[in-house]
Amino acid sequence: MDNFFIQMKDELIKHNQVHLLDQYERLSTPEEKEKFVDSIKKINFDQIDYLYEKSEERPVFESSEIRPINYIDKYQLSKEDFNKYVEIGTQVIKEGKLAVATMAGGQGTRLGVEGPKGKFDIGLDSHKSIFEILTDTMKEAVEKFGTKINWYIMTSEENNDETVNFFEENNYFGYDKNYVKFFKQDYLPMLDKNGKILIDWNGQVKEAANGHGGIFQSMLENGIIQELKSKDIQWVFIGGVDNILVKPVDPLLVGVSIYKNVLAAGKSIIKENPYEKVGVFCKRGDKPSVIEYSEISPELAEEKNNKGELKLAESHILCNLFNTQAIEKICNTDLPYHIAVKKAKYLDEVGNKVNPESPNAYKFEAFLFDAFEKLDDVAILRVRREEEFAPIKNAVGEDSPETAKKLYIDFQNNNKYNVI
Repeated sequence: MDNFFIQMKDELIKHNQVHLLDQYERLSTPEEKEKFVDSIKKINFDQIDYLYEKSEERPVFESSEIRPINYIDKYQLSKEDFNKYVEIGTQVIKEGKLAVATMAGGQGTRLGVEGPKGKFDIGLDSHKSIFEILTDTMKEAVEKFGTKINWYIMTSEENNDETVNFFEENNYFGYDKNYVKFFKQDYLPMLDKNGKILIDWNGQVKEAANGHGGIFQSMLENGIIQELKSKDIQWVFIGGVDNILVKPVDPLLVGVSIYKNVLAAGKSIIKENPYEKVGVFCKRGDKPSVIEYSEISPELAEEKNNKGELKLAESHILCNLFNTQAIEKICNTDLPYHIAVKKAKYLDEVGNKVNPESPNAYKFEAFLFDAFEKLDDVAILRVRREEEFAPIKNAVGEDSPETAKKLYIDFQNNNKYNVI
């Protein structure tokens, strides 16, 4: 047995993870064993115990603590205010003080394809991938503002090499590669319902990405924050890879944030109905917050104001702007982990492959929007769904390539500029 496991035996027994010793012995090659040991060394077993203990808890929101958040409606602004905010933001962008971070660690599994989600062809006549569509938007911004914009792309262990190769093979789709940097998202082990770390069919620790809230720590660990400071980049727009109408370089959002003297901002759209699968902005006590759709009670989701409108109607669409100071602050705090129960293949304790018929595993994710509660206030800019939100999450139906493609084509046909 590897010396590391001999030294770790008591620790593994203490944390109810002794089955990892048996799995190590079943591995047949030195390379497999080395990879297994490396993954074990990264695990914080005290953290795993804590997360398991919390696995049966569910958030409880008292209606009296939750109230609507203030927002600015882009289309209700006076011409004077609109121009004022845009002028402020434009100056910052032209000075090179805005960067963009895209979270692209996911695979296209739910879309029925192998490989990074960003490589997916949504069905346009041009056969452009999601990555190329996003790059087009970035190139438009560079041209419009006459500046260089640093673009940070967060990948995952499973898709990093393929993502980087895809960009290189396509010459970065015409974007200056000197201003593109890839970095990897962190992972956490998945647990069974008894709190034991699962083993994947390949014999290794079964891991899952630690959620989009992990981007802050990943930026710190990969030197991104230090780079932002060295380049005097003051603002970072953070968005997901799967929204093909995203406007990452928006002078209005930047200008509103600066004028309102806040360190973060988010875009919202009006929630379609109480059960739309989006988080909602709110004030929890005196702090800005977002309640995830899976955690809000039906009563709170359905509650209406005296105008007959949903009380919590500002949908969080993962279009957020953070000041570099805020990112540093968030890195020095712990965001809470949210728990999802997933169906996960695994090896049992004697090495047999198991393909469960029902959810059997705990996955732990940090949500980016929990960072808002670490700040005194945020600015919310309400925009229009048809202009800024065309997500691709499901193979068919709602938020599918078909719905996103229609939104994208309609937007382009209206000759609207895809940056502002």
